[in-house]
Amino acid sequence: MTSQDRTSPPQQQYAERSYRSPAALVGGALLLLLGLWLGGDAQLRGDVHTKLTALFALLLGVPLVVAFTLRPLVRAGEDRLTVRNPFRTITLPWGAVEDLRAAFSAEVFTSGGKYQLWAVPVSLRQRKKVSRQAARGTAPRPRFGLDADAGPVPRAMADQTLDELREIKERATHRESAQGEPAVRWSYEVLAPLVVGAVGLAVMVAL
Repeated sequence: MTSQDRTSPPQQQYAERSYRSPAALVGGALLLLLGLWLGGDAQLRGDVHTKLTALFALLLGVPLVVAFTLRPLVRAGEDRLTVRNPFRTITLPWGAVEDLRAAFSAEVFTSGGKYQLWAVPVSLRQRKKVSRQAARGTAPRPRFGLDADAGPVPRAMADQTLDELREIKERATHRESAQGEPAVRWSYEVLAPLVVGAVGLAVMVAL
């Protein structure tokens, strides 16, 4: 080993970042608790028809709640962006990502199309609030003796998240390990019980 090999700094590694909606997680957990309580009560007190109806309703409702509240996730790694939406998981090498935008919803664009980022909700109300605070000069600023005019311009949470994702993309977009084609996988573990529950519930209601 040469002296140059011994003294060369190790390649910089970037910590993986994950983004989720706290409001969706809390809402989903509450809905699951309510559904399980009602379904459990029906299983204990109802007749056979009621029990089967409640069972199929749970098979339909639980996957839907999980899909739209607990499942959505955006994970930004060193070489790729993973987007977990209600019914699909999209893996995007950073080299395949052309743009990230947030208008009425957060979206990532590739040469083959666009994908919505369900885990990064866009709040127009929050944007307006931040804009009003910035205009009045009342937006939160760094403390600890720093000048009130110093520090970044306040941004809504969705815009901050996309700013971070763009920074990671710029660092990785020309890296050889970050090249490749997007990969899309359907979430059959969510779709299968949902279909069974929908069909079973339709049959029970028709009886």
